[in-house]
Amino acid sequence: MAKGQIRRDSKHRVLRRGESQRKDGKYMFKYHVNGKPQYVTSWRLEPTDKQPQGTKPTLSLREMEKQIGRDWDSLMDPLGRNMTVKECVERYVATKTGVKPSTKAGYKTVMNKMETQAFYHKKVREIKTSDAKLFLIKLQQEDGLKYSTITTIRGVLRPAFQMAMDDDIIVKNPFQFELIGVLYNDSVTRQGITKDQMRKFLKFVHDDVVYCKYYEVVYILFHTGMRISEFCGLTIKDLDMEKRIINIDHQLVRVGMKLYVQSTKTNAGTRKLPMTQEVFECFQAILEDRGTPKKEKMVDGYAGFLFLDKNGLPEVAMHWEHRFNHMVNRYNEIYKVQMPNITPHVCRHTYCSNMARARMNPKTLQYLMGHSDIGVTMNTYTHLGFDDAKDEMIRLEELEQAKKEVERMTEKPKEANQNMFRAI
Repeated sequence: MAKGQIRRDSKHRVLRRGESQRKDGKYMFKYHVNGKPQYVTSWRLEPTDKQPQGTKPTLSLREMEKQIGRDWDSLMDPLGRNMTVKECVERYVATKTGVKPSTKAGYKTVMNKMETQAFYHKKVREIKTSDAKLFLIKLQQEDGLKYSTITTIRGVLRPAFQMAMDDDIIVKNPFQFELIGVLYNDSVTRQGITKDQMRKFLKFVHDDVVYCKYYEVVYILFHTGMRISEFCGLTIKDLDMEKRIINIDHQLVRVGMKLYVQSTKTNAGTRKLPMTQEVFECFQAILEDRGTPKKEKMVDGYAGFLFLDKNGLPEVAMHWEHRFNHMVNRYNEIYKVQMPNITPHVCRHTYCSNMARARMNPKTLQYLMGHSDIGVTMNTYTHLGFDDAKDEMIRLEELEQAKKEVERMTEKPKEANQNMFRAI
């Protein structure tokens, strides 16, 4: 073909550079990687072309070209020498196909936060451990991000770089270091409220003309330790009122404006909780008030949720977080002695602390809380203060005194018998 002559296919359509049509009618696109020719073929030029009978369905040639265009950098760089941190993260996230919707949303949030960072657009092979540390320090000291937020970002970067290491793109993962040795941990330790504060708050909610309708929920959260997403996910079928068992095997979450029913936070989160008499009565009251709603929508095959909004959709964590906020604000408007911030999670933490103070076996408490790691449960015990230590010392001292008294009482009959034998 003469130079500059326009190529056309059998339908007289103009073919682009690299495109051609073979004698059998099949289209071909030729490109080069590292100086070596590569080819892709298809029976269709455009996506709208009909697939010839008896041929295997594939993308059209033009669709393949677009795909090659998107992947051009990686095709020209098969060893990943020019891969950026952004490309590395995107590649890692693309492999996480089986994660929960909430986790996907978390990945997206991290990627959006990273987009404006110069570090995100550097080449992976150029990143040293010191670069990684300095980047995280910048996020905290210059950008003002919280320790927990940086932990989340690092939680994506570290496995992404590990994948690059596994692919032999880098020799060492620059994010394999202890974060606490680099950043200041400004996280506020979440602690439960005292038993006295809990009693006062429950009494306030119970007696208040506005918030009394939420009393049962507040009591249940304080006395079961359920995550609020687990409570929101409860349906009528999950409550065995005869055996007094709460079955927890899923949770309700909202990502954006869409509701999802997904598995519990961890495998340990799937558990059965026994109802105390008071918790049983609270659930009874909730079921009686619920009745039969006029309209109710199903979420991922689940129906029968305990609380519904005006549209027939189940209420989510946000509804209860707002209500708790209003209740605490109202309490503090009335009483001089202020109540600390109370959220559904504070209720959970309070339950855990109360059970620890009651000297519940840590493994039992781990099961009830749905913790996958006993260390998380044991951390609750470290929140116990001087008064708790003092009470425990007194208890042990009293136990020791009682033991000595028992031993002394058992020794008296022996002494009496010995004296009797001597007299004989």
